[in-house]
Amino acid sequence: MFTGIVEATGKVVSFEEGKAAWLLKLEVPREIAESLADGDSLACNGCCLTLISKEGNVVGFELLEETIRLTSFEGIRPGSLINLERPLAANARLGGHFVSGHVDVRSKVEIFERRGKNYYLKVAVPQEFSKYVVYKGSISIDGISLTIAEALDDGLAVWLIPHTLEVTNLCECRAGKYVNLEFDLLAKYVEKIALGNRDKSPYQP
Repeated sequence: MFTGIVEATGKVVSFEEGKAAWLLKLEVPREIAESLADGDSLACNGCCLTLISKEGNVVGFELLEETIRLTSFEGIRPGSLINLERPLAANARLGGHFVSGHVDVRSKVEIFERRGKNYYLKVAVPQEFSKYVVYKGSISIDGISLTIAEALDDGLAVWLIPHTLEVTNLCECRAGKYVNLEFDLLAKYVEKIALGNRDKSPYQP
């Protein structure tokens, strides 16, 4: 379980296809690297990945085709910045919202521009997920817990303060880029209990 409060960014060292899976290697801050062991989880752009290797500050993860299909990892390159968050400790403060690290969909950035002193970010949302977009509700974008400022028919918009750009990979954001979206987990459970229609992925027939 995560909170969407990004601790730091890591840098992609390599992202290559292996025999059984894709291998992602990231250079991460020393503090994060030293706290991780094989089998530990780390949220990378909001996607919960399992550590399989560590050499100094370089950590490695295996990604399945399904993970790549549903996330924005397909577009990353060496040097790309990745948002990092370690799992929530039981005694920690919950500064964002409950984030599972299970990405729902990758979505295209439609608008990213400075407006006054802050930045406006609008992303597309597929119709099947629009029911989870609530004004002033929570959304995880590339693992960042943000507040929905505009609930639109075809997407959502958030406002970003300069600090968010300084500590996350949104400093590289641009229109046309894909980002990972995870919608409010609590809303999904409420829907399941009330309607009983969350037995399968929206992508399944």
